[in-house]
Parts: sequence; C-alpha cells; structure tokens
Amino acid sequence: MKDIVTIGGSLGSSAALKRVLSDIPADFPAAVLIATHMAESSSGYLAEALAGHSALPVGQAMDGQPVEQGHVYVAAPNRHLLVDGGTILLGTGPRENMARPAVDALFRSAALSFGPRVVGLVLSGLLNDGASGLHAIKAMGGTAIVQDPFDAQARDMPLAALQTVEVDHVGPADQLAGLLRQVVREEAGPAIAAPLDLQLEVSIATGQRAGSEQLRTLGEPVPLSCPHCQGVLSEMKDGKPLRFRCQIGHAFTAEAMIASAEAGVGDAIRIAMRLMEERVELVSRMSRDARESGRPAVAELYEARAVEYAGYAATLRRAATLDLQAARQAGDAEV
Repeated sequence: MKDIVTIGGSLGSSAALKRVLSDIPADFPAAVLIATHMAESSSGYLAEALAGHSALPVGQAMDGQPVEQGHVYVAAPNRHLLVDGGTILLGTGPRENMARPAVDALFRSAALSFGPRVVGLVLSGLLNDGASGLHAIKAMGGTAIVQDPFDAQARDMPLAALQTVEVDHVGPADQLAGLLRQVVREEAGPAIAAPLDLQLEVSIATGQRAGSEQLRTLGEPVPLSCPHCQGVLSEMKDGKPLRFRCQIGHAFTAEAMIASAEAGVGDAIRIAMRLMEERVELVSRMSRDARESGRPAVAELYEARAVEYAGYAATLRRAATLDLQAARQAGDAEV
C-alpha cells in the first residue's frame, strides 16, 4: 500500500490543509506528514489549528517519534521534518529555499525511506519549494499530486511542481482528500535503488556537513555566491528544477536565489543612500568652514563635491522608494 502521505505548502496552504484533513476519515490507512514554511520564532500553532479539523490525531512532530498509520505529524518551527525508516527525525541542516522546515527536505527523506509507498502533495505557496522533492518522490516510484494552481491562493508552488514533474493527479482543495483516499489503497510498485545524490541531500538536511568531495558528486561549482554565507555555489546536476548548493549546505532554486538577492539589493541601496547623504552633509560643512577661513577655491571644490554627492543620493533615494513600493505591492498581493 501507499501508506506515507507527505504534504507541503506555504502561503495559502493552511486553508487547503484544513479542507483536506476535514475530508479524511478516521480509518485513513496512512501516516500524514506536513511541512509548511513558518517563521523561526513561530509558536508551532499549526498542529493545534489543524487538530480541530481532523478526525485523525494531529500533533507537532517530535524527534525519535515512530511513524504510525492514521496519525498526522506537523513540522516543528526551525527544524526540517524528516523520516529515517519508520522514525521521525527533526533535522538541523541548513535552510533550503530560505526555509526550515523545507518541503523538499521532507519529500526527499520520505522518498529515500519509503520509495513507492510515498504520496507527495504540493499545495499553495510562493516560489518553488517542493518541486525538487516531488521529482525525487516520482523518481523513487512514488505518487505525485498537486493542488490546481487556479484553486490556490498562491500559484507558484503548484505551477513549479507541474512544470518539473509528470504528476499523477491535479485537483482543487475540495477534491484532494478524495484523491488521497483513492491513492492510498493502491498497491505500491517495486522498490527502486536510491541514488547517491538523494542520500547525500537527505544527510545534509539532518545536519551532517557535506565535504567538498561529496559536493562535487552533487554539482559543479559556478561563479555565483551563496546569499546566506557568501560561499561558492555548485549547480546541482539533476537540474529539476535548476538548483544550487554551497559547501555549508544552503540550497536554493534559481527562483529562490533571485528572491533572496532582491532582498539584499534593497538593503544595500538603503545603506548606500545613507552613506551618500552623510557625505553630502560632511562636504557641505567642510565648504562652509573653508569659506569662513578665507579659502574660497577650496570651498568651491567642496561645494562641487556636495552637488555631485547629492545627485548620487537622489538617485539612490529613488531606487529605494521603488524597492519599497514593489515590496508593498507584493505584500498586498499575498493578502
């Protein structure tokens, strides 16, 4: 039987999760593991919120806990939800796609431990966490299900999954539980030998450090730096979707790299603007001091610099304003 159901999502996934769990019966013959993006400081309220909508027992996953059919396990804040054989493992490995817990990490570990017994479900969310993990599930003989992007509050994650994986089922939130009930009663296919790259990536998510030799088996170095640690990135060889890892283990899809870099660019613009405005103030004071000291030629030099620096500051201020406006519009779109 296909008795391991893994579910991942981000923005907008809570409503879909509540609908799915509310439609799953108490005799559901599979374990359900859920990873959604959450803040590091989150109180872990999601398990409690979902428990009120489920006939199955729902709880926040605990390290070393056995995986049992008919139970729902929800990722804990700031830890990757992983499975090692029939046991829950809360991984301390680096963030993937700027998230811990990450959906990809859960999906890969389930694919490694349970192969064709795994069902992966990608729900609403931004960017494309989950696509690589769903690809691993399919590669190991598992089943891939995706929420209909036009039914999702945030379409990015479902669309990325559909673009990356030849999925088995697509449906709106109100049909997903029915699909799961159907799929978990199907016979699982034969086991498939796990490739070394899958084993290494799961090991990294647990918190084990990947050496340079191991990293070379996963990817090839490229002239890009990690947004988190500024280390050299390697492009992952599987390329589904385009992904990168550094030697520390931070992992990004290309889309997550862009999103992370954009946040850094905005901060850099604002820092540069403040520095340039301070220069304007400084050379203006130096100009006044030169005139009061009877050095008009020096004063004119400083005044010219003040005009030049003021122009730079104005350009940076316009860029900072545009960046803030774009961030505000993106936030409004997420509501």
